[in-house]
Amino acid sequence: MKTLLNFTKKAAAVMLGIACFAQVAHADALADIKARKKVLIAIDLGAPPFGRTNAKMEPEGSDVETAKALAKDLGVELEIVQVTGPNRIPFLMTGKADMVIASFSITPERQKVVAFTQPYGASQFVVAAPKGENIKTLNDLAGKRVAVVRGNMQDSLLTPLAPKGTNIVRFDDDATVTAAIVSGQVDAFCTPNSLASAVSKQNPSKNIETKLVIKDIPYAIGLRQNEANLQKWLNDWIAVNVKNGKLADIYQRNVGSPMPDLAQFAAK
Repeated sequence: MKTLLNFTKKAAAVMLGIACFAQVAHADALADIKARKKVLIAIDLGAPPFGRTNAKMEPEGSDVETAKALAKDLGVELEIVQVTGPNRIPFLMTGKADMVIASFSITPERQKVVAFTQPYGASQFVVAAPKGENIKTLNDLAGKRVAVVRGNMQDSLLTPLAPKGTNIVRFDDDATVTAAIVSGQVDAFCTPNSLASAVSKQNPSKNIETKLVIKDIPYAIGLRQNEANLQKWLNDWIAVNVKNGKLADIYQRNVGSPMPDLAQFAAK
């Protein structure tokens, strides 16, 4: 019995050591990226002006430019992993992507499973609709069909605020939300102001305008937890490129408005 007990203890110690080693090995994602000479970055290409494809079917947008600049400074090749709002976290957690750069808003719920860098940008979430829709307050949403991306920030922001009688219609991504508002399938949509502006410009006959401002929310680069080396490198990179104005320039050119002051989120 004593021999069996000693063996069990030794086996447990070995298993614990293997588990710790595996955790440490997994935690050094930065070293893995450099060894691979390629970084896999998840980007939503259905969320202009952050991510989209142009007429030549090439990816572009502020998140695409940010990812390209990051990969260049890291000294590795960039591979874009196309995602939608709902599958950003699954792709990250299953190792299909090393990080997420997809206007990924920081929330307490996401922080339970995902680590975030400091913010590199911010979105103003709004309710937008055609000019003819009489929406001046949240109460005016009662009886309206309002589109959101299922499980995304606009869903979590609007759902608890919407008055009784609001028909919140959930879609899988920003592209289908945009199609719904343009086709008249819904009366309004909750989205970042930058996307509302882009949809308005692309569809001038629809006279889409911002009706309500819901909240300003910072977004950051998402990565798996316990990747301290990668998180530090990314935070340092963001700090440098906020200070030198590169990230603000990327934002301005793609979004069409000045970058929000990220200092307001420093303590959050």
